[in-house]
Amino acid sequence: MVLRKLAFAAGLAAFALYLWGLLYVLGAIVQAEDGGANSSPILPCRTTNGEEGGPVDPRAAQVVDYSVDFAPLRFVCEMTGGGSYVTNTVPGYVNPAVFGLVLTALGCWVAALVVAPPGPRGVRGPGG
Repeated sequence: MVLRKLAFAAGLAAFALYLWGLLYVLGAIVQAEDGGANSSPILPCRTTNGEEGGPVDPRAAQVVDYSVDFAPLRFVCEMTGGGSYVTNTVPGYVNPAVFGLVLTALGCWVAALVVAPPGPRGVRGPGG
């Protein structure tokens, strides 16, 4: 029972952390889709740290579009000529932590099945 609860907690933590990283990506998409003055090149692709006023990335002048990868979670800047690069939009701890928590959840779930496999329903043990 403890392993199942641990698997559930690790899965829930992985889901919450993935949503946290997804908020960063959605914020970058909002910045990228914001038209008007100061919108070219795309702001998340313009700076090395993804924030306005940060150090300028020299590749930003060649950016023509962007894409989003969901596994691993990241914001990708597409350049002329078919090249691309990944920005620092998502904090560096998100993807490894989500991966580790998912592996922990799966490991605990499998261990719970091995230690205490589910029995037939409606059958009580001795004394019950």
